[in-house]
Amino acid sequence: MAINWTEAQIEEVVAAVIKNLGGATAAKSGWDSTQYNGRRLIGVYADMNDAIDAATAGYKAIRAMSLEEREKVITAVRELCRKEAPIMANLGVTETKMGRVSHKTAKHILVADKTPGTADIVCQAKTGDFGLTLTEMAPFGVVGSITPSTNPSETVICNSIGMIAAGNGVVFNPHPNAIATSNYAVDLVNRASAMAGGPKVLVASVVKPTLDTAQIMYKHPNVRLLVCTGGPGVVRSVLSSGKKAIGAGAGNPPVIVDDTADIKKAGKDIIDGCSFDNNLPCIAEKEVFAFRNIADELISEMQKNGAYKITSEQAAKLAKIVLVDVKNPKTGIVKKTISRDCVGRDAAVLLAKIGINVGPEIRCIICETDFNHPFVQEELMMPILPIVRVDNIDQAIDLAVKAEHGNRHTAHMHSKNIDHLTRFARAVETTIFVKNAPSYAGIGFGGEGHTTFTIAGPTGEGLTSARSFTRYRRCVLSEAFRII
Repeated sequence: MAINWTEAQIEEVVAAVIKNLGGATAAKSGWDSTQYNGRRLIGVYADMNDAIDAATAGYKAIRAMSLEEREKVITAVRELCRKEAPIMANLGVTETKMGRVSHKTAKHILVADKTPGTADIVCQAKTGDFGLTLTEMAPFGVVGSITPSTNPSETVICNSIGMIAAGNGVVFNPHPNAIATSNYAVDLVNRASAMAGGPKVLVASVVKPTLDTAQIMYKHPNVRLLVCTGGPGVVRSVLSSGKKAIGAGAGNPPVIVDDTADIKKAGKDIIDGCSFDNNLPCIAEKEVFAFRNIADELISEMQKNGAYKITSEQAAKLAKIVLVDVKNPKTGIVKKTISRDCVGRDAAVLLAKIGINVGPEIRCIICETDFNHPFVQEELMMPILPIVRVDNIDQAIDLAVKAEHGNRHTAHMHSKNIDHLTRFARAVETTIFVKNAPSYAGIGFGGEGHTTFTIAGPTGEGLTSARSFTRYRRCVLSEAFRII
């Protein structure tokens, strides 16, 4: 169970972490990002090579532990994650200015409860006339992990549990805008390990992650597997490293609502999913394709559940704020790019930028657009939801697949028509397909199945878990142990 922190206690801890642990702002100010409240953080190093050496020692230590002992470490990580979930949630919002504290708290509890542990590691045995062959899931050694600013501590802890369960040591190169939050989570995992009798440093990180520290991690001979959760650029970098890599890339999840759907439920589910942590999860609803004959009813239900509808003129004004022109210095091509100052911000904050003042009950901004509107085409990661009216299922599927841009990440549909659901699922080919539920059901929050914040569509592992971070080893005993 999570501890009942008071607001004053949370604010005190967060202020101390930001001041003493750092982050991008702290690094510029010269704050010591290796300490927190006078206590040296465990597993955070100034040099990436030292971090990798520490993770290597951690790997050797955990290899010497039994599965039962390994699971005790994981249990301790889960318990500490639940206990300090409000701290990490507040820290994440304070440092990155993105998301909602209550939702980030829920995500940490989800990670603690539904990230698979050692039970995910299974062996296979085959016997026949020529004896016994055993295939086991073995660790890679040291895993190098790139983590995002959108779900920083959630990803560190989720990856740590899975990678530790697989028997690996881990070294992180966190997103530069979430250093404080990420390194607090690294310290938490190591504290839990020590409490459970595991190695003092099982996972490691660096004081100031940069492109240079990432390159050291990519090239270091002890790092045998790379795992990246981030934007297209960093995923491409990892996949071109020459090493075995798992890439969790971008998505632009569409939602189709046909005229057989429970419209009241669909309206609530879509707003709940789209507004969860201010649309930061890559699985969240990003654009809606609604049958024309139910669109008005759907919009009305959305408004009953915290959506604020803006006009086309207001949408155009907002687009100029949340999407900015960025010129490629090499090609000279100007491209629309999301404004980092707007990502993950509350709907009220975004509406205020165009002169509309609303209360905290407004969770999402909705607007009607055509298919070519930038709100449809760009993955905003903001609680802004464009709605496109369509005439039939053929048009809905065609436009939804195009809007997903071939990422094959996540798609959603609200329908009671099995044929429609099947056709869309086959056409869109996404890793996650959620039917008649909020998007977060796809990662086990209100849905069945395990959770993860590393959804590897580009490299095919899907919703990663402990087994994703293993390699197969075969042991053959010829002409023996066949007892039948």
